[in-house]
Amino acid sequence: MKIGKKLTFDLFDFFSISSIQLMKSAPAEYPPVPVTLEGEYVIVQPMLAEHLADLCDAAKDGELWKLWYTLVPSPETMEAWIQKAFKEQADKTCLPFVIYSKAHQKIVGTTRFLRIEKTVHRLEIGSTWYAKSVQRTVINTECKHLLLTHAFENLKCIAVEFRTHRMNTASRAAIERLGAQLDGIFRNHYVMPNGTMRDTAVYSILDTEWPAVKSGLEYKLGK
Repeated sequence: MKIGKKLTFDLFDFFSISSIQLMKSAPAEYPPVPVTLEGEYVIVQPMLAEHLADLCDAAKDGELWKLWYTLVPSPETMEAWIQKAFKEQADKTCLPFVIYSKAHQKIVGTTRFLRIEKTVHRLEIGSTWYAKSVQRTVINTECKHLLLTHAFENLKCIAVEFRTHRMNTASRAAIERLGAQLDGIFRNHYVMPNGTMRDTAVYSILDTEWPAVKSGLEYKLGK
């Protein structure tokens, strides 16, 4: 019994020390600051107030706000949605981006880092939506590759999370194609704008899983 207790203590101590060393070796820019990430197909750039019209146009492509299982703002609520993102950015809990397609030469969607932990290097990639005409294309694959590379290799995150409505099968399939693992379902998580209850599917990728996920993404991108 003494050996078992000592082993448990030593393992706990080891992981505690490892976590402390990780925090000490982390880059000075954590929490993340505005940055532009450019790939072959997209440019992921910081969201600005002047992106309002472009984001409205992207949302109109497919009338995304009418999908009951999404939280895409309508053109009428887009400005307030952007201002809320800026407030969360000022609080250092969110970093919003717009997604520019080189082929289309316009902004086709948005994404962000959110739920940015202050003491543990963990965050979520979420509030992501694209114009219907570019959904299920290389755009999302490269966007996720850029964001995940920045999160794991520059910000030294230990985990990156993804959340979506349990009934949003397209979103869940896209997350699962990345290689993210399902952590669980938050049942009756919160009330949607239409009054229905949302069950939230929570996924994550760990830093130890990133090399395999990265290889999969680069294979899809032909790298």
